Amino acid sequence: MRPHASSPRKKTIRAAAFVASAAMVVIGIQTGSANAQPDSSREAGATALLLTPAERTASIKAAQADTSAQADHLGLGAKEKLVARDVIKDADGTVHTRYERTYDGLPVLGGDLVVHEKPSGARTVTKATSAKIAVAGTDAAVSSSAASKAALKAATSADSGEKAKSPRKVVWAATGKPVLAWETVVTGTQKDGTPSELHVITDAATGKRLAENEAVHTGTGTSKYSGTVPLGTTKSGSTYSLTDGTRGSHKTYDLNQGSSGTGTLFTDADDVWGGGRQTAGVDAHYGAAETWDFYKEVLGRNGIKNNGVGSYSRVHYGNNYVNAFWQDSCFCMTYGDGSGNANALTSIDVAAHEMTHGVTAATAKLNYSGESGGLNEATSDIFASAVEFYSGNSSDVGDYLIGEKININGDGTPLRYQDKPSKDGASRDYWSSTLGNIDVHYSSGPANHFYYLLSEGSGAKTINGVSYNSPTYDGSTVTGIGRDKATKIWYKALTTYLTSTSKYAQARTATLSAATDLYGANSTEYKAVAAAWTAINVK
Repeated sequence: MRPHASSPRKKTIRAAAFVASAAMVVIGIQTGSANAQPDSSREAGATALLLTPAERTASIKAAQADTSAQADHLGLGAKEKLVARDVIKDADGTVHTRYERTYDGLPVLGGDLVVHEKPSGARTVTKATSAKIAVAGTDAAVSSSAASKAALKAATSADSGEKAKSPRKVVWAATGKPVLAWETVVTGTQKDGTPSELHVITDAATGKRLAENEAVHTGTGTSKYSGTVPLGTTKSGSTYSLTDGTRGSHKTYDLNQGSSGTGTLFTDADDVWGGGRQTAGVDAHYGAAETWDFYKEVLGRNGIKNNGVGSYSRVHYGNNYVNAFWQDSCFCMTYGDGSGNANALTSIDVAAHEMTHGVTAATAKLNYSGESGGLNEATSDIFASAVEFYSGNSSDVGDYLIGEKININGDGTPLRYQDKPSKDGASRDYWSSTLGNIDVHYSSGPANHFYYLLSEGSGAKTINGVSYNSPTYDGSTVTGIGRDKATKIWYKALTTYLTSTSKYAQARTATLSAATDLYGANSTEYKAVAAAWTAINVK
């Protein structure tokens, strides 16, 4: 396999695969016309505009200048302030502004909110918590050093080299009544070799551990399956490098089996890439480009943070490392070489999965634990499938299987199935009250199932040569509305309605709001979203 930079891109395939799509999730209903046409003017009006980096920066700056008035309008307390984090503008003039909150100068974790303002001036708000943000005082009974020691003791997921950074004082509002707390970041290495950045929340009055949240988000995939592909490279003198100047200068590095630092930028004399250590770099670079193009061409998003700035990829991480991960602290994706360093985990769906963790961190910021963690993982799986379909790559065709090329199970089966998640032996098909107690890769199951049902419907069918048979919780028959619409609805929900603490019930509300914006409150699409949630026991 010798991918090279001069191959033509097959935009016609992409256009056919995703006609004005947007971000994942859509299913079907039992009644109503599944073929009903949407109100195209409404859909266009609710679609986010593609802002230049300068326009986005100006919008956030203007929102920040208006935070005092916005806080008054929302009825926030005298000690509360807003910090504008993101602004999304719809074609119809609606503006969605995402804010973080502070209380008496302290960050409020779980206090984020989104203000939705229509051209008429009508406003609504989506909050991560409805609780009043107030604490008795900001003097901690538990010392910073005591919180640090407690965090180190609690960091059971990191088994080597644990170090605790100096705790910061915060207001914890993500669960229950807001309390004064310490947030300590414990760094180290997880048991499988993945770096760990574990955020431990400790009650500043009692020393009780309130929550843990892992900041390094892991995923899986494979490599060497994309055939000959185009690459964005940059020439300097007589040498080319894997620096994609058309996609935010995304770079791809060789870690050479190391586990820290950036590594060495891939270079080549003739711009014809592939073979040996280059192959993993080619696959990672190509996957990053496909994901960037998908977000920009389909969803109108200019890079992970929507600011036109690229991240970077690191391949050949560690020895026998069978995983890949996104790390927000470095704004980068990292890929291992698999068992025996034989198969780098760098397929299209893996790249899309990891980059989407970055998009989630830049938008809803879904906490990586409990039900919100499951929604975080499902979002990455959903976009992984969407990008794979969008790419139109004949060597790795689109499907609703996650990690189907890696063969990590040794029997040719994928890691996860979106049509029936429980086929992997651990994921859940439906929501239940205990869902938040399991690993986030498995609590993602119901949301993955929702997306498949919304896209394709229930029952048996074959798509791109893959057989699926998706069940429903209540035995109902669900008719899909198509992957394109499902993707648009999920993306709009992610970027304008979901918050850091959202659970499955809030995801249902968010996607119904997104469907209303895009297609109308009485549309086939809206009814399909409601039916799909019911089909996975979210009512």
